[in-house]
Amino acid sequence: MPSLNVIEYITIASSGNGTDFGDLLEANKAPVTGSSSTRGIIAGGQTAAGFTNTIQYVSIASTGNATDFGDLTQAINEKGIGVSNNVSFFRCGGETSSGDTNVIDTVTIASTGNATDFGDMSASSGGIGQSGASNCHGGLS
Repeated sequence: MPSLNVIEYITIASSGNGTDFGDLLEANKAPVTGSSSTRGIIAGGQTAAGFTNTIQYVSIASTGNATDFGDLTQAINEKGIGVSNNVSFFRCGGETSSGDTNVIDTVTIASTGNATDFGDMSASSGGIGQSGASNCHGGLS
């Protein structure tokens, strides 16, 4: 998988191709993502410099480039899971430069700042193809 800095969006109510939204802070491969109804979060991944702890965000209502949000507690690459609701984003597990991790980070999506350690998964994530899901209903948290 190549590293990209491109952010695209699709309008779900219509069929068609992706449209340019903006750019990430730098080319990145395998970050984890989540969103509220107003803000999208892009966290971690691998840049030219190696695994990253950078958290970025975009405002969903308008196109534009990503902005720095803060930092994860660890620099992580693929294998992690990102889940969110309209209030919080969680980064669960992933691969660090020293191996797989079981750490769960969290941020409040409406604010900016560094992630805090929410707790630990029962085991380190080490498999490819993991996924996550979360619940939001009608803009309510």
